[in-house]
Amino acid sequence: MNDVLTVDHLSVTFDVDGVVVRAVDDASFTVGRGEVVAVVGESGSGKSMTAMTAMGIAPDGARAAGSIRLGDLEVLDADERTLREVRGRRVSMIFQDPSAALNPVFTVGFQLAEAVRRAEYGLDRADVRARSLDLLRAVEVPDPERRLGQYPHELSGGQCQRVMIAMALAADPDLLIADEPTTALDVTVQAEVLDVLRRLRERTGTAILLITHDMGVVADIADRVVVMRRGSVVETGPASAVFGAPVADYTRELLASVPRMGTGAVQEARVDPAPDVAAPVLDVRHLVVEYGGALRGRFRAVDDVSFTVGRGEIVGLVGESGSGKTTIGRAAIGLAPITGGAVLVEGTDVAGARRASRRAMRRRVGVVFQNPLRSLNPRYTVGQTVAEPLRQILRLSAADVEQRVEGLLADVGLDGGFRERFPHELSGGQRQRVAIARAVALDPALLIADEPTSALDVSVQARVLDVFRELQERLGFACLFVTHDLAVVDTLCDRVVVLHGGRVAEQGSRDAILRAPEDPYTRRLIQAAPVPDPVEQAARRSERAASLRA
Repeated sequence: MNDVLTVDHLSVTFDVDGVVVRAVDDASFTVGRGEVVAVVGESGSGKSMTAMTAMGIAPDGARAAGSIRLGDLEVLDADERTLREVRGRRVSMIFQDPSAALNPVFTVGFQLAEAVRRAEYGLDRADVRARSLDLLRAVEVPDPERRLGQYPHELSGGQCQRVMIAMALAADPDLLIADEPTTALDVTVQAEVLDVLRRLRERTGTAILLITHDMGVVADIADRVVVMRRGSVVETGPASAVFGAPVADYTRELLASVPRMGTGAVQEARVDPAPDVAAPVLDVRHLVVEYGGALRGRFRAVDDVSFTVGRGEIVGLVGESGSGKTTIGRAAIGLAPITGGAVLVEGTDVAGARRASRRAMRRRVGVVFQNPLRSLNPRYTVGQTVAEPLRQILRLSAADVEQRVEGLLADVGLDGGFRERFPHELSGGQRQRVAIARAVALDPALLIADEPTSALDVSVQARVLDVFRELQERLGFACLFVTHDLAVVDTLCDRVVVLHGGRVAEQGSRDAILRAPEDPYTRRLIQAAPVPDPVEQAARRSERAASLRA
């Protein structure tokens, strides 16, 4: 097998205030033609820095030593002109967030045409259009002629990611670097994108370097795995060996942290009193939410949805993007228009209550958002962030605030040394713990958690879920947990509500929904959820292919 990429004893360092910080430390691995190699590890492990250095786009101030070869080209010795010729032609990159990578003011066709013209000089307008359509067909975008005239916001997340893949393939590169290409996608869309990448590899022989923290994705598509920790490669080998018989202690810890379907027995061992469903904290009754108006028409995002969340209960709200799950969470705190039906929090009608009643109700609801870096004020320290609701709403004295903040940070596993830090000085998991501490500061009756762990590394995710579970069991708040990760639902939730197209497909206990689903859509969701086992993933792919042929 010819090696498309060879990383040989690579080191990348930065000078930070006179101190040498080593981002990558003596890393070595190869990617062969037609091979999928996954580089995995926690944030800060050096995996993305290695990929950026291979593209020649390392941040300013980075000093690289060792060797990175694309075929016979030494990247570290190449000048900028040579690197510009290499990027897109011999190596291309797919980024994590296609909605941020695509320009919102230009059509898909315009952006694809730019990529085609860069790849092949001298093409006329008809040839560029024909090549753009071929690329969209190659990545299996439905109705490609119509998509060329649409803007990124008119496409789903999975379709935007396919457009990004099409642009990356415009020059038929030897190597495709995919940096967390499925993190923001729902499980069914994620499975479709992975199938596209797999078929592209088989059809064109393009090598793929996959940067990810999702071990289920690795098991689904990777031929070999490179495990990195603190800049160093701690283990490398075939996917079957790394998953089946990991050598490094860190690899075993990483795999043990992955939430898995079928491990929900932890919930059955709870000794808390049964949730009080007779007097629910959250009562959603025939909820309808519509957007739009007379000029552009009405769009029904939520259609006749009913469910309850009892005190001491965690209810998982699952479904694909566009299913209405986030809209329901927003409606519960008065941030989405309630067109029909009702949402009651501890008996208070969110839409119909008077302003004073709504204000009092909102004090009893905490919210944890998906991205803590956006939800935390960058100018506030950790201590100020957690203290703000205590000062502004409870009007506690300075001494009481200090004592309460210390207790809240201890509850989420952060010692007093974190109080003076700012959000940018924290890891993703630490920021999410701060967000949880702030959300429970007012002792809420209801906590709404909107995808709180989807952007976190698996080991960090496991620690945050442990913190979340311990707090919920001790404080007894009701929780609406919005997620697309069914393994997290299996680990954490008591009951599950499955949404499809704005309506409830089915709902019931965790075991009933995840072990014996009745609705075909729920079965499709479960079948699409990746598991950290290459053998099982291969069997699932075969079953899925057989069902599609049937």
